Amino acid sequence: MGTTGWTPEEYGQVTLLRAANGGGYPYGNSLLVRGSAGTLLVDPSLALVEQDALPAADAVVVSHAHEDHLVAIDAFDAPVHVHTADLPAVRDTQVLLAGYGLPADATAELADSLAAEFRVRSRPDAVGVPDGHRFDLGDRTATVVHLPGHTAGHCGLLVEPDGFLYIADIDLTSFGPYYGDRVSSLEGFERSIEICGSVDARWFGTFHQKGVVEGADEFRRRLRAYREVIGRRDEALTEFLAEPRSLADVVDHRFVYRPHVEAPHVESVEARTAEQHIARLVRTGVVAEVEPGRYRAVAG
Repeated sequence: MGTTGWTPEEYGQVTLLRAANGGGYPYGNSLLVRGSAGTLLVDPSLALVEQDALPAADAVVVSHAHEDHLVAIDAFDAPVHVHTADLPAVRDTQVLLAGYGLPADATAELADSLAAEFRVRSRPDAVGVPDGHRFDLGDRTATVVHLPGHTAGHCGLLVEPDGFLYIADIDLTSFGPYYGDRVSSLEGFERSIEICGSVDARWFGTFHQKGVVEGADEFRRRLRAYREVIGRRDEALTEFLAEPRSLADVVDHRFVYRPHVEAPHVESVEARTAEQHIARLVRTGVVAEVEPGRYRAVAG
């Protein structure tokens, strides 16, 4: 396998278009669902564009409004569907950019990357779909499963009768759940993890890295490990707040990214993530605001 492009992996009538690098960002593993009455392409990725081999599809489904899932969607002569909560961001790249919650200089840099690297354009004709919407492909269906948290409209797709649940950016990686955008939600992400664990399927597919996990038991084991990252962030943050600290102190300490990671979005993601954890720890009495903007773990 080379460093660019993709290869097909078949799971019933579902094909994972496996990125050559395994789906590590900025690449990802797109999905093709073929039925007797139509074909869906899910999350067109950079791997497809680099191989210059865009598969034919009757409709495109975007799991959520992030740049790596929107690659060159205007290259497809097919309707584009996304959950209604993320629809404004797909229709207008300015709304997409605002959703990240980045400072002005980082937003400008991302805007350039959207156009040049990911070939993302506003898609004002995109169609919003609700939770439970069913794409009828003739001999099979693909049902939208709303899994918010990563973004407000983040969704999976349950393909039947194949028994394939695509969970997009609930990606089971050791990095753990990402809920660091302005439109993200820690508690929404936790509920979505519970929803994923409640689905009995044969195969479970992710956009990044893991690809496909076979078997509900193995999937739930990996899902538990993935969720435990949230608990470890709580524990590490509580330990760090053994003495009064500000949000800036928490951001500098790095609870999401490793210290060597340098990127324009890092501080914003660290801050948004920490704000959500601290707010919950305060609500549950584990942490107290000892003076305006400074927090400390409650002894005992």
